[in-house]
Amino acid sequence: MRMVRILSATTVLAAAIGSAQAGGFSRGTADTDILYEDGNFNMRAGAIIVVPTQKFSKSTNPALVGTDYLDTYVIPSGAVKFKVTENLSCAGTYTDVYGAASTYESPFGPAPSLKLSEKFTVTEFGATCAVFMNMGKGRLAVLGGAFLEKFNYDFVGGAGALHVDLTSSAVGWRAGLAYEIPDIAFRTELMYRSGTSHDATGSGSLMVAPGVFVPVPAAGDGELPQSVELKVQSGIAPGWLAFGSVRWTDWSVNETLNLNVTGVGTSQNQYYWRDGWTVTGGVGHAFTDNVSGLVSLQWDRGVSTGYDFRTDKWLLAAGVSVKDSLGGELRLGGALSYLASAEATKGNEIGNAVDSGWAGILSANYKVKW
Repeated sequence: MRMVRILSATTVLAAAIGSAQAGGFSRGTADTDILYEDGNFNMRAGAIIVVPTQKFSKSTNPALVGTDYLDTYVIPSGAVKFKVTENLSCAGTYTDVYGAASTYESPFGPAPSLKLSEKFTVTEFGATCAVFMNMGKGRLAVLGGAFLEKFNYDFVGGAGALHVDLTSSAVGWRAGLAYEIPDIAFRTELMYRSGTSHDATGSGSLMVAPGVFVPVPAAGDGELPQSVELKVQSGIAPGWLAFGSVRWTDWSVNETLNLNVTGVGTSQNQYYWRDGWTVTGGVGHAFTDNVSGLVSLQWDRGVSTGYDFRTDKWLLAAGVSVKDSLGGELRLGGALSYLASAEATKGNEIGNAVDSGWAGILSANYKVKW
């Protein structure tokens, strides 16, 4: 049984790595898998570091050709589970679910945007409970919960003459069904996460003379998607586990990001994305009762319809899970993601293109239980 439990842990690591380079603006996923784990009180914390690089091959600003525009980012993650009764467990989770970060060596995009940097992060604070019911050889789980999103946006544009900082918050919910047979490490789960709308407010600083900035009101709005994910895992031989997942994300709601600054006007990021599909498959192996490993492959269908550079991605990941003598568990992972080349053929960014690129990913988390 101990070997089965550590084998199941590999799928959590694969899910965390895969979410870091999924489609659209996806970053982290709430660690609701902790609800299935043994223990009266479980706590897990970690982080994923993503180092992407993709260079302009063509641009309406020739100074950008050959330069990289993607920033390194870190995805924090934390989860605490309480076993309320034999049939009820609840968890609090924290992670950055969405985000994007770009820095340009020379102004990018038409006036009035003329971007030098653009960054946003959506942090999720969630609470999810699972009710377990014995059924056949295993147990059925009904999951449900809510989350609070905190949106933070920073923009430097107008070739450096405009700085904007916006914030907002929104509330959403998740619900799911799962069935598992712990003795053979089998589990299948279907989880829904609602979409959200953000109307952000804040302030800007506008340069009215060299070195002289004045405050101006600023606001922005945009939509974030709903999603549905099906995950399946099962033991396939002594010490071996196969796992896979399919996630649909309603990225077609992301049509534009609208930024309005008093005295400057409206700047609009045009996306008009299609829905996203992310498919992952892999295998895990328990080498001992304390050490297991995994390898997985992920394909993400690009969401771009010609307005930007969010095209297909492939990700190859590997990881290891080690249980220590104190009852803790350390999980380490790494991955390499291939980013397909892209060209903007419509909208504000027409005339710009990027070569294929790469992203290196490192992941680490540690769990304790009582």
